[in-house]
This record gives sequence, C-alpha cells and structure tokens, in this order.
Amino acid sequence: MVGSLCTRPPVVCSGINEMDPPLCGSAVISHNKVSETDHQRTAGRTSPMKQELSTVAIDLAKNIFHLVGADRTGKMLWRKRLTRHALMPFMAQLPPVRIGIEACGGAHYWARRFRVHRHEVRLVAPQFVKPFVKSNKNDMRDAEAIAEAVTRPTMRFVPTKDVEQQDIQALHRVRE
Repeated sequence: MVGSLCTRPPVVCSGINEMDPPLCGSAVISHNKVSETDHQRTAGRTSPMKQELSTVAIDLAKNIFHLVGADRTGKMLWRKRLTRHALMPFMAQLPPVRIGIEACGGAHYWARRFRVHRHEVRLVAPQFVKPFVKSNKNDMRDAEAIAEAVTRPTMRFVPTKDVEQQDIQALHRVRE
C-alpha cells in the first residue's frame, strides 16, 4: 500500500551494496522513506500546525505573503511565505483562529474572505504596528510585529468595511 510502512523485517547492519551505508537497529525500509524509529519518535508530537495555534499574522503584499503563527502566550510556532494563490487554501484548512492584518485598502477584501472560514480578523493601523518591529524592516519582521500587536489587550482595531462602504469612501475621496 503506497504511503504506509512496509511490514518487512528490519534489515540489520547490512547495506544493499558496498556503496550504501549500513542500516542498523530497528530501521525499516519503506515506500515513503520514513523509518519505524522516526515514526515512533514523532507519534506523540503534534505538528506545528495543530499545536495550539491561536494567532496568525499576515503581511500582505502583491504576490508573496508572509505569515507567522503564534500560540496564546505569543510564542512563534511557525513562519511561512505563501503566494497569493496558495493563501486561501492554506487558511481554509486551519481551525478558526485570530488573524491580524495591517490595515490597508486590500486588507478589507482579505478580511471578508477569511471571515467566510470563521476566522476572527483584526485589522491594525500601520502606526500601531511600527513600534513592534524589532530591527531593520522586512516583510517577515512586519508579520511578527503584527502578531505581537494583535495580541495586545488594549490595542485599537480598524473595523472591516464591506464593499459598499469602500465604494462610498472612494467616491468621497474622488470628490475631494
């Protein structure tokens, strides 16, 4: 069966030919290149994706988005770079979490899309994110700063606008 461990007996201290290193101990050759000891070692652990994820911060860009996942204590669990096309499938498979995004024109669009998947979306004004950037500015550090800003209990957030509100706002700006 493809993707499962083979039930062959362990190969003890012998390589396939002289050039191969010997397989010692309880190593088992399998179709998916995972040994029995690796499987036993990771059986008790949960993947970083399932490990009490409570906050996902996203630094929006044109093509590549930077994401940071954090737990309830603020500890960073993972950092990712995703393309525009890979973002929604990735977010759809996550359990409902708090998502932090720096407020901009496109942030309202993404907030509406994430809410469809029952995520709690919080938009943070850029001037409130800036103090949390630790050193030289780059996209991943911006995502980390957003993650930290979103978890602050006294942070003020920007309400998400629907399409009609954004249309009216654009009309008012044109009239100015």
